[in-house]
Amino acid sequence: MKTIIHSRNGNTIVEIIDDGIILKNVQDFLDIAANIQSRTLLFHKENIIPEFFDLKTKIAGDILQKASNYRIGVGIIGNFENIKSKSLKDFIYESNKTGEVLFKESIEEVIVQFSKQEKLS
Repeated sequence: MKTIIHSRNGNTIVEIIDDGIILKNVQDFLDIAANIQSRTLLFHKENIIPEFFDLKTKIAGDILQKASNYRIGVGIIGNFENIKSKSLKDFIYESNKTGEVLFKESIEEVIVQFSKQEKLS
C-alpha cells in the first residue's frame, strides 16, 4: 500500500493506492485509518471489495458509519455512471450532498470538495 498526500487550504487528504483489494471490511478501514492518521482518506473504487457497492451486504454502511463516528472524510474515486441499483445511486447522491463521503470520478474533484470544507486535519 502506498500513500500520496494532497494538501490544500490547510487540509491534508491522503490518497491510498494499491494493486489489489485493501478495503474488505470495517477492520480493514479501522487499521488503515489508525496507521495513516488523517481526517480525510481517498480510496480508489478498484481497491474496495465489490460487495461494498451492494448495499444489502451492509459493508458500506458499516464502514462509513465508523468513518462518521471517527469524523474521517472518505472519498471514493471511480466511475459511478453505469450503476443499475437505484438504492446505490440514491446513496451516492445523498453522500455527495452531505460531503462527509464523496463518490467522484477524479481525485481532483474529491480534493476540491474536501478543501472547501473547514479544516479537516
